[in-house]
Amino acid sequence: MITVLRLGHRRFRDMRITTHVALTARAFGAKKVILSGEKDDKILESVADVAKRWGGGLEITYDKNWKRVIKDFKGTKVHLTMFAPSMTEKIKEIKAKKDSLLLIVGGEKVPGEVFQMADYNIAIGNQPHSEVAATAIFLHEYTNGAEFKTTFKDAKIKVDPLERGRKTVEN
Repeated sequence: MITVLRLGHRRFRDMRITTHVALTARAFGAKKVILSGEKDDKILESVADVAKRWGGGLEITYDKNWKRVIKDFKGTKVHLTMFAPSMTEKIKEIKAKKDSLLLIVGGEKVPGEVFQMADYNIAIGNQPHSEVAATAIFLHEYTNGAEFKTTFKDAKIKVDPLERGRKTVEN
């Protein structure tokens, strides 16, 4: 199971980016997102509503104590940071573990302790970039592109793909 821990959320500054991290995590195979930092009921409700309508069974919760979340997690802990070796150097090793994954995604300045608590500190690139992009790229590689084949059986709304225009279908 894939869980994403969003560190250091700031309610007014990070609302859109945190929402997009959660939605990307859902679309790319995560089953749980844990929000840490400032509690934001609006994001919790919004993402839960998307998961309910679009399917996928994503659970989103809040936990102020990110240290406990990381410490208590049973499985592999991967911290996405631009200050680490490239993902390409460790992705095979991480995938070979075949256990639960905690993907740690920063917000405000990530505390140094996170680097020590993670099993892996992984960079998508060593230049400033979006947490959303890093989450998507890592999960794409980790799941071998499974998002392209994923359908959510519990979806109430689905996209009817068209070359031009937009169409959704309600179940």
